[in-house]
Amino acid sequence: MAGAQTGTGKTAAFALPVLQKLMPFASSSPSPARHAVRALILVPTRELAIQVEASVKAYAKYSHLRSLVVFGGVDIKTQTPQLRAGIEILVATPGRLLDHIEQKSVQLNQVQMLVLDEADRMLDMGFMPDLKRILALLPRQRQNLMFSATFSAEIKKLSAEFLVNPKLIEVARSNATSENVTQKVYLVGHEEKHALLAHLLRGTGAAQTLVFTKTKLTASRIARQLQREGFASDAIHGDKSQLERMQALDAFKSGKITVLIATDVAARGLDIDQLPVVVNYEIPSAAEDYVHRIGRTGRAGAFGVAISLVSPEEEKYLLEIEKLIKCNIQRVALPVSEKPVSRAPRAESAHEPRAEHHMHIRAPHTPQIKRPVHDAWFNKPYEPSLSQRVEAPPAVQPARPAGQIPALFMRRKPVDAED
Repeated sequence: MAGAQTGTGKTAAFALPVLQKLMPFASSSPSPARHAVRALILVPTRELAIQVEASVKAYAKYSHLRSLVVFGGVDIKTQTPQLRAGIEILVATPGRLLDHIEQKSVQLNQVQMLVLDEADRMLDMGFMPDLKRILALLPRQRQNLMFSATFSAEIKKLSAEFLVNPKLIEVARSNATSENVTQKVYLVGHEEKHALLAHLLRGTGAAQTLVFTKTKLTASRIARQLQREGFASDAIHGDKSQLERMQALDAFKSGKITVLIATDVAARGLDIDQLPVVVNYEIPSAAEDYVHRIGRTGRAGAFGVAISLVSPEEEKYLLEIEKLIKCNIQRVALPVSEKPVSRAPRAESAHEPRAEHHMHIRAPHTPQIKRPVHDAWFNKPYEPSLSQRVEAPPAVQPARPAGQIPALFMRRKPVDAED
């Protein structure tokens, strides 16, 4: 088990030794039998899988070792031929790997090394059933490695099921954040967050800003609002197709968009070169996720800023985060232009709506018309009381000649009559 701060090179820490150990098995033969899967690297997200395999491929460029990445969200038929051609190193997400196992397009009986990247997330209860199915197919004699920036006590106990007398290597204090990242907190009401976010984006002057939210709906909503306000922004979350997620991430890395709104699918492992600012629009309820989120900035010795917008109902999560990282995060006062307007209380008449407190920096918006709330009673049709009900005499229908239909009794309008 190896723990190190985000951005310190954990991918290289396991990829380079794996390649070194597999060098005796490198072969230039085209035969699939000479290229059996000997190292399996499991990761929790598709984006991280792509990034890890790109690093492995770069490190193995001048060797005859082959690598491949498989993940969901794309047609499985495009991955099958490459798997059957033979590879030594397979990077995969658990769900798609099980799909290939069921289709018998991959054999794992010669795996010598198993790597769980972002191990604390991989050992989360959501991945446990898939992990156990995969581990049952691996040889009993193998080397297991787990890498993460955070290891909770529960995860360490759970890892006892997969490891035998493990060695724990930590190059920094457990769950520590990088000293290169300046952390700030704004205490602000939830309804004022978007106005403050837009103000910060205009004021920082940063070429790129990564904004984290808790839910997919919030990420999409913020991205649309920022686009209407003139920001080059996009969203990345689990409801988007893999192609859309890759396009948004590539556009952000290349600078075509300056603001990327993301859920925690982008919180772990993603390496974005020289990312200066990370904003927690909503702080996570799991303190470990905060460490991974702000680890997207201040990587590889660079400096970065992590800003968190904390509403009153989120302060309990902030305290848990500070307890985990053993550090008090700096509270920053709102600038004068961001403080709500104070108004003296006054009597409200029935015809005067209640005044709302708005921030000066809030972008202009179309006022919403409040519809009056009617009691359900007035939405019912009128029904007279029993004492008022009078039985109406039966209607007298005109006699209908036999063999004729009612349409013949309709009064026809002259052709030249006005409508």
